[in-house]
Amino acid sequence: MEQVVKKQHQFFNSGKTLDISFRKEQLQKLKNILQNHEQEIYEALDEDFQKPPFESHATELFVLYQEIDHLLANIDRWAKTKKAQSSLINFPSRSYIKPQPYGVTLVIAPWNYPVQLALNPAIGAIAAGNTVILKPSEHAPHTSGLLATLINRNFDSGFLYVEEGDAETTQSLLSKPLDYIFFTGSTHVGKIIMKSAAEQLTPLTLELGGKSPTIVDQSADLSLAAKRIAWGKFINAGQTCVSPDYVYVHTSQHKQLCRLIQQEIRSFYGDDPSQSKDYARIINDKHFNRLTNLIDHDKVFFGGDTNSKRRYIEPTIMTEVNWDDAVMRGEIFGPILPILSFSELDGIISLLQKKSKPLALYLFSTDTNNQKKVMNKLQFGGGCINDTVAYLGNINLPFGGIGNSGFGVYHGKTSFDTFTHPKSIMKKGNWLDISLRYPPYKGKLKWLKKLTKFL
Repeated sequence: MEQVVKKQHQFFNSGKTLDISFRKEQLQKLKNILQNHEQEIYEALDEDFQKPPFESHATELFVLYQEIDHLLANIDRWAKTKKAQSSLINFPSRSYIKPQPYGVTLVIAPWNYPVQLALNPAIGAIAAGNTVILKPSEHAPHTSGLLATLINRNFDSGFLYVEEGDAETTQSLLSKPLDYIFFTGSTHVGKIIMKSAAEQLTPLTLELGGKSPTIVDQSADLSLAAKRIAWGKFINAGQTCVSPDYVYVHTSQHKQLCRLIQQEIRSFYGDDPSQSKDYARIINDKHFNRLTNLIDHDKVFFGGDTNSKRRYIEPTIMTEVNWDDAVMRGEIFGPILPILSFSELDGIISLLQKKSKPLALYLFSTDTNNQKKVMNKLQFGGGCINDTVAYLGNINLPFGGIGNSGFGVYHGKTSFDTFTHPKSIMKKGNWLDISLRYPPYKGKLKWLKKLTKFL
């Protein structure tokens, strides 16, 4: 690893990545590799957690293809040096801002979307002119191994390299001289990453998680809300950082919404979801055991069946839960959906204001006053009105958390900006040199005060 980091510093210092055409070539090359190996990617994701090919393409590859195309179309414009207004106090001068890549970047990826969440930050770093060391998750070993093979076989390790391994590998990488760190994962691990980065004052972005709420008010289209909540919750078997973690619905509609979501689950996956080819599995035994311990069968409205050998957990709805229950104490990150009720929207807003700021929030409402109230009063990373999760498909929307759900954003232009330092430069003219700023200062203060009135 030490040699890899050293080689990447040498590659970056050579200036090759400053060439915009080089960046474009590498991005196009990466896209071509992905397109040529789509079937292998589907198979690796299936091996890791039985991910359906449709979901693999829609949530992994399609997102990357869209992102790469957007970056290719805009890098030339984003990378240009931009003029900035000069100040009178520095007359005569010209000022400008030059986008500057950080250098050697480390991207630490999670297991739940092991292709997209590994490569999406990496392509932003490449577009900005950095080199990249990619650490995929060891919890998705087939996908991790495939990424290592495809990338390390086709790219100069000084430019783009995959380093496989466990937590010790990550800690070892973090101890090396890096210029930027991008981490996606849990809040707990994010704190460890941030502590390591602080020891070397390395800038970083943290994309974490949290309990993302969904609110359904009395004005909502309940049938459509049920379909979109069920889709957002149970895609990838609930192993999505922005999935609806729990739902608050008005008391008068609680039972109806539960029944409607139950109907949508059957519509999506059949009467026996364990036989559905469209429903994923839990990534490993550790997470399976954690999730099964969250299910209180006395509070299960629908579902609850499990199979440890197949790491299968049926899409499950729980009711009559409260914030003291295990399922409400932390992020669920699985196919368990608690549905709670409320009588006054203001009360729910007040409650959520006291909770940690979530990565996402979803509101189902046709009442514009309620929409404004929730969007203005609650803090969260991003979200939707009358939908769930789908906002991630818009590359023009920055994606990122706030507070315990992370900091920093990416996607589209913000990916380029995240991995770029705006270097400020002033070019001073030599034909005039005003002596006011130089010592001795005797008698100059009054002139400085007069001057500041015109600035």
